[in-house]
Amino acid sequence: MTRAEEIETRLRAAFTPTELVIRNDSAQHAGHAGADGDPTGESHFHVRMRAPAMADLNRLARHRAVHGALGPDLTRDIHALSLDLDA
Repeated sequence: MTRAEEIETRLRAAFTPTELVIRNDSAQHAGHAGADGDPTGESHFHVRMRAPAMADLNRLARHRAVHGALGPDLTRDIHALSLDLDA
């Protein structure tokens, strides 16, 4: 399973989003610090998610919730994670 697929699986399980788009931006960062060196690249991601579960959370709490849902094993392997979150 790719990291993008793992991100999707974990976020769907945790938040039941109405919209979830995961974009792998790793190719744009090839050669930069934190890039994993793999030509397929799985180090930089952007997540756009809309989930009713986010309705009562402020921006910081939403980011913390996503990082919690992804878990330390997955977030440790991602150099950059850009989040666009809303209810």
